[in-house]
Amino acid sequence: MKAILFGGGKIARGFIAHLLYLSKAEITFVDVNEQLIELLNSRDSYRVHVMGADHKSADIRGFSALSLRDAEGVARAWSEADIAFTSVGGKNLSALADALAAAFALRCREPFVKPFQIITCENWKRPAAELKQAIGERLSEEQSELFERWVGIAEAAVMRSAVEPPPSLTEADPLCVCVQDYWELPVDAAAIVGEPPRIEGVRYIEQFGGFLERKIYTNNTGNATISYLGYLKRHTRVSDAANDEDIVRLLDVVYAETGRALSEEYGIPLQEQMAFAREAKRKYQDASIVDYVERHARDPIRKLGPEDRLVGAARLAERHGIEPHGIATSIAAALYYDHASDPIATALKEKRESQGMLAVLRDVCGIAEDEPLAGLILDKIVWLQGKGWVR
Repeated sequence: MKAILFGGGKIARGFIAHLLYLSKAEITFVDVNEQLIELLNSRDSYRVHVMGADHKSADIRGFSALSLRDAEGVARAWSEADIAFTSVGGKNLSALADALAAAFALRCREPFVKPFQIITCENWKRPAAELKQAIGERLSEEQSELFERWVGIAEAAVMRSAVEPPPSLTEADPLCVCVQDYWELPVDAAAIVGEPPRIEGVRYIEQFGGFLERKIYTNNTGNATISYLGYLKRHTRVSDAANDEDIVRLLDVVYAETGRALSEEYGIPLQEQMAFAREAKRKYQDASIVDYVERHARDPIRKLGPEDRLVGAARLAERHGIEPHGIATSIAAALYYDHASDPIATALKEKRESQGMLAVLRDVCGIAEDEPLAGLILDKIVWLQGKGWVR
């Protein structure tokens, strides 16, 4: 089996390539970073360190790398490959669509004999739909018909964490990655064209929309709760924040609210959903996973969006008659994330201070000032101030 991996970052090297290696696939990395491409092509292997389970670590071999700017090379790799994955970051999907459309136009010079899948592994809202539309806009009518017939673009839910290794490891192996002991990659089965190749850990989910929402409003909402409250309590590591007694109490309230709402929305047994939440909590509390609050809290304006992990979870709870006290507290904490190294956090702080909190709730969160949710969040801000967490 041959696979193309668009992106060469930590998730690409530390998760997707790991699963492909275990499936005995030949891997072609495609990236825009020429230095990274040169490094990949200069080395025979790199190490994936599984945190807390070193016996599961592996040396990844059997890969090469291409520049995304090399349309001919990408088209050639495409004609030989069985499947492709993307891990480029949601903000880069438009640029990726340019390159993929150019490569597909060249690929059309040869006949198609089997369907081809592109699996998007992005922490982004509907990345597969966005990428498919963007590619279609760049193709001729004839090419679009071929693309629709032969290429499926399916979304995956990435739930393995990958973090920067310490300098003691990167000095010997600059490509190495430290990852969580998690091995499953759920993929939207409905978006697949034909029969995809079997890959270790890849699980095709029929009701993917419900699964993805469950993942977002359990893992991502819990992560945001830990990160933003952890920042206010001046924790540096995620595991320290996730083991803070004050934060754990609030996190359990959040899981109870989202758990009941998800159970009612999708008919999931509540006991099963709460077990899913406990597994997410266990991951964040695991001190062997060295990860940082600042990394997870970045980009608060996006994460405070009307349909994202916090406000979206609150809306889901409201739809089921649940007053989201815990989630509102998480939103209140996120509104005060102001780490100086994050320009998005700085912009959020400037808007809050210049226009007021109601303007932030309206423009960033999509919450009108006369809504019960707005009043609840304002009450939680006062509560956080009373605790001395917001100064």
